[in-house]
Amino acid sequence: MTDNKQVLEFIEKSKALTKPDNVVWIDGSEEQIKQLTEQAVAAGEIYYLNKKLLPGCLLHRTAENDVARVEHRTFICTKRQIDAGPTNNWMAPQEAYDKLSKHFDGSMKGRTMYIIPFSMGVVGSPFSKIGIEITDSIYVVLNMIIMTRVGSNVLDALGSSNDFVRGLHAKAQLSEENRYICHFPEDNTIWSVNSGYGGNVLLGKKCFALRIASFQGKKEGWLAEHMLILGIERPQDKEIKYVAAAFPSACGKTNLAMMIPPEGYYNKGYRVWCVGDDIAWIRKGEGGRLYAVNPEAGFFGVAPGTNAKSNPNALATTKKDTIFTNVVHNLDDNTVWWEGLDKNPPKNALDWKGNKWDYTSNVKGAHPNSRFTAKASNCPCISSEFENPQGVPLSAIVFGGRRAKTAPLVYEARDWEHGIFIGSIMASETTAAASGKVGVVRRDPMAMLPFCGYHMGDYFQHWLDIGKTAENKPKIFNVNWFRLDDDGNFIWPGFGDNLRVIDWIIDRCEGKTDAVQSPIGNLPKTEDINIDGLDDVSSDTIKELLSVDIEMWKKEAEGIEEFYQKFGNKLPENLINQLSILKQNLNK
Repeated sequence: MTDNKQVLEFIEKSKALTKPDNVVWIDGSEEQIKQLTEQAVAAGEIYYLNKKLLPGCLLHRTAENDVARVEHRTFICTKRQIDAGPTNNWMAPQEAYDKLSKHFDGSMKGRTMYIIPFSMGVVGSPFSKIGIEITDSIYVVLNMIIMTRVGSNVLDALGSSNDFVRGLHAKAQLSEENRYICHFPEDNTIWSVNSGYGGNVLLGKKCFALRIASFQGKKEGWLAEHMLILGIERPQDKEIKYVAAAFPSACGKTNLAMMIPPEGYYNKGYRVWCVGDDIAWIRKGEGGRLYAVNPEAGFFGVAPGTNAKSNPNALATTKKDTIFTNVVHNLDDNTVWWEGLDKNPPKNALDWKGNKWDYTSNVKGAHPNSRFTAKASNCPCISSEFENPQGVPLSAIVFGGRRAKTAPLVYEARDWEHGIFIGSIMASETTAAASGKVGVVRRDPMAMLPFCGYHMGDYFQHWLDIGKTAENKPKIFNVNWFRLDDDGNFIWPGFGDNLRVIDWIIDRCEGKTDAVQSPIGNLPKTEDINIDGLDDVSSDTIKELLSVDIEMWKKEAEGIEEFYQKFGNKLPENLINQLSILKQNLNK
């Protein structure tokens, strides 16, 4: 399929190491997809689901010891340990190549090697990057065809260039103690062995699109971020406004990306369009603005909790051409189910392990990290700009976390530098909702802690540098949908009503509303958060949601200072200054 010498050399070296019986190039054609699917079904690796109720959908189960990303087995392999930084596991490149080569050696004997040429982003876009993933898993092939752009046109776009990411994956023995996901950012290489779970083996996802791409972005002057991208269509605006937002896990990222406006807003003509639910690549573009693309072509979503109320658009997306992993198999109608889907668990079903499941047993039928892999093109609210090779212009960047008392519903950064400070101190708490007790604060700067492919101090500086080159920067905000009352109940309704907050954010970006200065940033006026149609939310509720507890923030500042010590002399002076400003404001 190609005469690119570097691609062919990579393939020959991989063949010599893994020793497959057969080699198949993946062209992404319907004929090939059908053939591979039939082959996987015949081998018992994948199961067809009800072709009428779930056309084109498949069910897969991973090994019981292989159900999630394994952070402790994930390494950044740079020549100097300091370049990986204190928040990543580090291994010297040669040590990693030697160690993993022993597990790759002969790992594909008796198996077929599949070669997947793929593009992250629209093929030929100035944003896009190309990868070649070599794998012995049909499951990986079928998922990569959904999640990325796969085909011979990718190789045509690459031409004779050496600018591609080399991904090598082998299931090997699926040995937990020998499972490694190693990234070599200086070599544009990813090696993953002894896993079959998506997050560890779909190498275009977090491995390439964040860890390797963040390193590429640092070198080339752009950002690879763990962010959703959504477009807000408002009747008063001539054009759709775009927002990128970063949240740690379990903070409603996918729900926000695909939210449906509240009825009152919808009736006025408000619409929300999903550009991406997980990853954004951001570059400077026309007019000195920052433009963003979603480099992925699909959604790799968590199934439990996805339902007609929490995310009807995501649920609709899964109704065809979707691969379900580690969910309940309803034997009565050959469909799938998971906790939180509805209140009608199947009576005749197999659990995620393939064992007979009794819904009355209090044992979960679907794994808590069970997944769906679905085409973005099947999403009812997918943006018309999804395939725009130039990306969409960002009006705002939003950071957020799950805080019981500390952070207000929304506040605005005073400027770009203050916004980077806000992103760098992002945190979520573990909370006991019944008692309202606040648990452990977990810092997750820009929601990138597990995904930044280099030293996070340098990452903060890179954000600051981007601000120097973009003349027309988006405004930066922080949101918190998760404030609790003293009884441990959520005060804000969340879900589609989060649009009320995004509406204020866009008004601020457009200069259409004022804000109130506070020690931590600019707050909305109480009356500027629209609560029409919210029976349980009064102006007093909004006052509580926007309140800033000075003593609590003084403790927060101590926690920030302690966290910052991790980065040593790599922490930018600008952020140290911002922390000093926060302390001064709190003591006024």
